[in-house]
Amino acid sequence: MKCLVPRDFVLIDEDQNELRTFSGARPRTAALKAAYKGNGTEESPEKMLLLEKGTDKVHVFYGGNYVFDSPKNRPIWMPDVTRKPFVKKAKPGIIRLGKLTASAK
Repeated sequence: MKCLVPRDFVLIDEDQNELRTFSGARPRTAALKAAYKGNGTEESPEKMLLLEKGTDKVHVFYGGNYVFDSPKNRPIWMPDVTRKPFVKKAKPGIIRLGKLTASAK
């Protein structure tokens, strides 16, 4: 099995301002981490643009958090409400940074 090296992905907004950095072996891993920190919900997923550091690839995802009640037999330290992130790759899934700049104008 091939060993994947963790890469860094920068969460950017539409104006290409860097918001936060996430790492993961695959873009989806970083997107799940970004979704957990974000404000998206099941009804209104949030658009996430993840710029892969060292390249001009921007991975586009939609995601947020499922919110559900914790089980009744939960440990004392577990909160009453639990969040689970979800992401879905948008179409097209990868945009080149130059095309993102052109589409924003």
